[in-house]
Amino acid sequence: MYTSIDHVFVGALRPLPPEGQLTGMFKQPVDGPVAVTAEGLAGDRQADRRYHGGTEKALHHFPVEHYARLAQRYPERAALLQAGVLGENLSTRGWTEETVCIGDLFRAGSALVQLSQPRRPCWKIDHRLDAEGASLFVAQEGITGWYYRVRETGTIAAGDTLELVERPNPELSVAAYWRATQAHRLDPATLRAIAAATGLAPEQARRLAERAAWLENNPAGG
Repeated sequence: MYTSIDHVFVGALRPLPPEGQLTGMFKQPVDGPVAVTAEGLAGDRQADRRYHGGTEKALHHFPVEHYARLAQRYPERAALLQAGVLGENLSTRGWTEETVCIGDLFRAGSALVQLSQPRRPCWKIDHRLDAEGASLFVAQEGITGWYYRVRETGTIAAGDTLELVERPNPELSVAAYWRATQAHRLDPATLRAIAAATGLAPEQARRLAERAAWLENNPAGG
């Protein structure tokens, strides 16, 4: 399983209209090779490190196909809805949340990366697109994209191959993970099994285990 990396994006911090909060969502395509470090791409910045960036969210991958769905929902913003607008680092065609799995290991250029978790959309998507409810639409449709941690540093460039090396959780696509974790109530044993998935971000595994414990202690709760 492999695909071509169509675009690689990096970005500095810029104010996000209308209030002017700093964001790293305004990214630009890079033509030549970019260094891939444990923290992500050289020259790439994130404003709020509580929710973006760091070793478990070093690279953000967003399928370009999802922009057509966003343009259908928000036709007045169609001209803006092009690869890179939602702050992704990697853009490809042909892979979606249904075809990649939690824990997948990929050779990306000369780097080795591992899929750690889906992106959780936030209010900044609404502001970036100037479209109320866009982040909720992304969440409801499950067109979130996903994050990688870096297992081996290297370089990456547009045109490089992204190739699957290992798939430890073939039953746990990003889409399946998203549907399960967004469900109002799920069997605690299922949550614990998901939490134990190889390669899942530790913070997400902890939250799922805590949710399973809460459900076990509140069998009639919400």
